[in-house]
Amino acid sequence: MTVMPASSAFPLARTSAALPLDKQAAAAAAAATKGAAATGEGKTEAQKADLRKAAESFEAIFLRQMIGTMRSATKGDTLLGSDAGDQFRDLMDARLADDMAGKQSFGIAEMVLKQFGVDEP
Repeated sequence: MTVMPASSAFPLARTSAALPLDKQAAAAAAAATKGAAATGEGKTEAQKADLRKAAESFEAIFLRQMIGTMRSATKGDTLLGSDAGDQFRDLMDARLADDMAGKQSFGIAEMVLKQFGVDEP
């Protein structure tokens, strides 16, 4: 019977072992600098524009949900109501939410951008 080392018998034993403390500290420092870069420091204009577009999209989705909830709270048209009318009403609500988000009157996108460190509009 041959005895093989644990690292060859269990390949995960080699890869899942804990890092030494100095390597853990280096990994934590690298993660901290990566986190500082993700907050908006040193972002290019293209990255800021992408963040701005994502923030406006988030605001539009939030407004769609709000309008949809408000719409479902009413009884609606029972006389002329149909599935097609409901579908077009949903499309109209989505377009309204996109327009409202584009005007930046609610300030949700600005708060998201501020959270990521992009303060200027």
